[in-house]
Amino acid sequence: MYRRIRDLREDRDLKQRQLAEQLGCSQKTYGDYETGKTHVPVEILMGLSEIYGTSVDYLVELTDEKKPYPRQNRHERLF
Repeated sequence: MYRRIRDLREDRDLKQRQLAEQLGCSQKTYGDYETGKTHVPVEILMGLSEIYGTSVDYLVELTDEKKPYPRQNRHERLF
C-alpha cells in the first residue's frame, strides 16, 4: 500500500508537502505514511482516493482496478 500511494503521488509530480497540506497533516506525517512508519488513517485514505480519483480498495491493494466505485445513495446500498 505504501508504495502505491507514493507511486500515485510521483506519477502526478506532486510533493509530499502539497499532499500533506491538502490532507491537513504535516509533511513528516505524510512521509511516514509513504514509508510505512505510521498507519494510514481511514480519513487520509478517503482523502487520497478523492484526490487521485480512485477507490480506497485500490490504495490498500485489495484490487488493481484504479477507478472508484460508482457513488450510490444510502438507500441503493441497502438493496
